[in-house]
Amino acid sequence: MKFVQQGFQWLGALTLGLAALAAQAQTVVLYSSNNPEAIGNAVAAAKKKHPALAVKQVTGGTGTLMKRIQAEAANPGGDLFWSGGVGTLAAFPDLMEPYVSPEAKAIAPQFHFPGDRYIGVNVHVMVLMVNDKQLKGLASPKTWSDLMKPEWKGKVVITDPSKSGTAFIQIYGLLKQFGREGLEKIAANAVVVQSSGQVYKGVAAGEYPVGITIESSAYEFVVGGQKEIKLVYPSEGTYLGAEGMFIVKGAKNAAAARQFYDVLLSKAAQEMLLVENYRRPTRSDIAVSKLTSMPDLASLKVFPLNLQVATEEYEQLIALWNLALAKAKR
Repeated sequence: MKFVQQGFQWLGALTLGLAALAAQAQTVVLYSSNNPEAIGNAVAAAKKKHPALAVKQVTGGTGTLMKRIQAEAANPGGDLFWSGGVGTLAAFPDLMEPYVSPEAKAIAPQFHFPGDRYIGVNVHVMVLMVNDKQLKGLASPKTWSDLMKPEWKGKVVITDPSKSGTAFIQIYGLLKQFGREGLEKIAANAVVVQSSGQVYKGVAAGEYPVGITIESSAYEFVVGGQKEIKLVYPSEGTYLGAEGMFIVKGAKNAAAARQFYDVLLSKAAQEMLLVENYRRPTRSDIAVSKLTSMPDLASLKVFPLNLQVATEEYEQLIALWNLALAKAKR
């Protein structure tokens, strides 16, 4: 009898042990529009914190992945989305599961969004990427207004705002700060390309003297040793964009998703993504200038934009930009 009781006790302990092991060995399905290097570093940070966490990656463009999450709403295939422009995410609140991470208190207030459905993970600062070798006698621009002068015609490259979320923020900011007249002057001088990569790669290759782009993309060439490349933060005020993440509503692996979410908001992960991938953090307790040669956000003049309102005005902005381009061709 004693043997039987011991057997039951052993079986019970084994069952509990297996249950505990199963609870620890969780899989999170990550939908991400990030580049492979950033995803790899984020996964490494998550597994360092949670060794038993398995991560299944599904990658693609932000728009494509948001449509997929929308199509899967009745039976979610993903658990966590990271990361797309917060202006884009604002259009899909019904796909998000509200969550307040214990790390959220360290995230700067402007990167928290309604209902705790999504949160900013990294900040994009809009800059002028300048190739000094291609200026050919022109003074390096210091302001947005400089690029509106006639001598810059055909020398400023920018992405079509209908093809890029960050380009949309750039054009939206110019409209809000300088009105339609300023937008038309930029359109008259601009070389418009179809992808963000064509801007920073084109400037780095010497195809254009100046590109309007994001800090992290331009900074990569500075770190890479191209001494002719410099970043200019317009003195009239730069524009900020933020990339966010959210837990998918009805996620099958919600606990694992929360673990990954917490890691991406942690100081260790955001510092690592800054140093390794040049992703400016949304945490307010990281001194960017001490870890990189990029300036601290507090030292920059920023022209304020409401990215949620910007999303609502998307169609209007694209129409105004196209009108400005058409006027420039007359």
